[in-house]
Amino acid sequence: MSAADENTLPQEDDEFEEMEASGSDEDTMEEEGPNEGSESKVYIPGLQPLQPGEELEMDHSAYRMYHECQTGSPCLSFDVVHDGEGDGWEQFPLSMVLCAGTQADTALSNRLIVMRMHNLYGTAKEKEANESSDEESDEEDEDRKPQLELAMVPHYGGINRIRVTKRGEQTLAAVWSEKGQVEIFDLRSQLEAVHSSSAMSAFIKQQKEAKPLFSFSGHMTEGFAVDWSPKVPGRLVSGDCKKNIHVWEPQEGGASWKIDQRPFSSHSKSVEDLQWSPTEATVFASCSVDQSIRIWDIRAPPNSRLSANEAHSSDINVISWNPTEPFLLSGGDDGLLKVWDLRQFQSGRPVASFKQHSGPVTSVEWSPIDSSVFAASGADDVVSQWDLSVESCDVGEQAEDLKQLPPQLLFLHQGQKDVKELHWHPQIPGVLISTALSGFNIFRTISV
Repeated sequence: MSAADENTLPQEDDEFEEMEASGSDEDTMEEEGPNEGSESKVYIPGLQPLQPGEELEMDHSAYRMYHECQTGSPCLSFDVVHDGEGDGWEQFPLSMVLCAGTQADTALSNRLIVMRMHNLYGTAKEKEANESSDEESDEEDEDRKPQLELAMVPHYGGINRIRVTKRGEQTLAAVWSEKGQVEIFDLRSQLEAVHSSSAMSAFIKQQKEAKPLFSFSGHMTEGFAVDWSPKVPGRLVSGDCKKNIHVWEPQEGGASWKIDQRPFSSHSKSVEDLQWSPTEATVFASCSVDQSIRIWDIRAPPNSRLSANEAHSSDINVISWNPTEPFLLSGGDDGLLKVWDLRQFQSGRPVASFKQHSGPVTSVEWSPIDSSVFAASGADDVVSQWDLSVESCDVGEQAEDLKQLPPQLLFLHQGQKDVKELHWHPQIPGVLISTALSGFNIFRTISV
C-alpha cells in the first residue's frame, strides 16, 4: 500500500491563484524538510495520531502527477468536460477542462466557471532519468509550469451541484443552486474563451450574469441531486430536499425540456444523490437521508421501485453506478463505503463494506476504465483509492498498523481541507480531480 500526506494548505485569496506544480520542488523538499535527519515513517490517517513535534510531509515519489489550484470562493461541485481530444492520453504534458460553481459568502459573489488546465507535467521523478545542467534544468522548469485559463460568469446564488453533458454540438451544464431551481446553461462561449486568447478578450468585454438556456422551479425547494443520462442525450433527473424526484425529457431544438409533474416521491426525506444506469436508458438509482437506496424505472408508475431500506445507519450522501458491472457503490454519514450487487439488491445486504474514513463520506466514483477500482472522499480530509480485485496482501514485517488496513485499500491522499467532491478524468487514465474548501487537487498516484 502507498500512503502520501501533505502538510501545507493553500492561502486564501479573493481571486484565483496561479496553479502550482507541487511536484517540481521535490528535491528541495527532500533535502531541506522540516524533519531533516529524523526517521521518516508512513502516516496512516485514523490509526496514528500525530505526536508532538511530528509534521506531515508529502512523499512525491508516490505520485506520477500532482498539481493544485486555489480559489477565493470554494467550488464545492464540478464536472469534467469532454474536450474532443480522444481517450487514453498518457503522454505529458496533459490538459483538461472542468466546469465548476462557487459557494461564495454572498449570493451576488458566485460564479459559474469553465477552467482549462494545461501544460500539466508529471512529478520530478518523471524527469530524473534525463537530468541536464542546472541552466538547462532551470529553462526546462520554466517551460513545464502549468497554465490555467478561466472563463467566469456571475451566477446569483451558491451552486450546490453541477453536472455536464454533450448533446450534439452543445455542451450543457445542469446547475442546482440555493435559489431552489435547476438551470441549464450552454457553455459554448466559455469553452471558446478558454481555448482562444482573442475569444477570451471578447468574452471579458461582454461579460454579464449567466443566463440559463432553461430553468425549472417546480421543486419548490433547493436540492443537490442531479444526473444526465449517459444513454439518452439531454435526458436529466433531479431530486430535492423535500424528497421529490423529477425526470426531464429533452425536446426537439435543444433549448427546452418536458418535465413530468408527477414526482417519484417514495423517499421520506431529502434525496441526496441520483445516478442513471450506464446500460439501461430508463433506469436510475437514488439515495436519501432516510437511509435507503432505491432503483427506479421511468416506464413504471412513480411509486414503483426496488428498495434497500436501512442500507446505512445514517444519511446516505452519495452513490456511483459501476460503468460495466452490476454494482452500485454508496457512502454515508456513518463513514462506511458499501458495494451492492444489483442482482441481489433486495436482499438488503451489501457484498462488501469498508470503514476507513473517520468522517462522513462526501463523494464516491468508480474508475471509468477499471471496473474493480473506485475512489472516495470524506469529511476527514482524506481521499482513498480502492481495488476490489485485491484479495490478500502479504505485508511481511511491516508495522502492525499496516496489517490493520483492508487489502483492497490502495492509497490515502491528504492535503486538502474538507474535501467535497471527486471525479476520475474519463479520458486520462488514473487521473483524479478533487475539490475542497481549500481548492483543487489534480493527481495520479503510483497505485492506479
